[in-house]
Amino acid sequence: MSKPSDLGSLKIGSYILLPHTDQPSGEPCRIVEYDTSKPGKHGAAKARIVGEGIFDGQKRPLVGPVSMQIHVPMINKKVGQIISINGDTVQVMDSESFETIDVGLIDDEVKGKLENGQNVEYWVVMDKTKIMRIKS
Repeated sequence: MSKPSDLGSLKIGSYILLPHTDQPSGEPCRIVEYDTSKPGKHGAAKARIVGEGIFDGQKRPLVGPVSMQIHVPMINKKVGQIISINGDTVQVMDSESFETIDVGLIDDEVKGKLENGQNVEYWVVMDKTKIMRIKS
């Protein structure tokens, strides 16, 4: 799920779907570079963005007018408890609904630090799930 927004209303740390298309598809990315130029004699102000993928870490550029409509992903941040760790897959039980899910994507900062019984924050974005941090 995503919502439309203007390119000029974003800033560093915002999230965007790249590459840009008319349909809400693409990879959810966090904006790591943002620069705007002044409007010229014959055109509108331009925004230059570099987004880093949440799930794959790839950098993706985008240049367009600040009035361009883009899609911002809806990020569902949830808390759960680790039930088991099997290789690269972590089984997490949601703290609110008590459903269990298997998560294969883990943020690099917490990889190797996960243990059974820990509370973690995980994000559900565009039908993908990733463990982002350990809750204390």
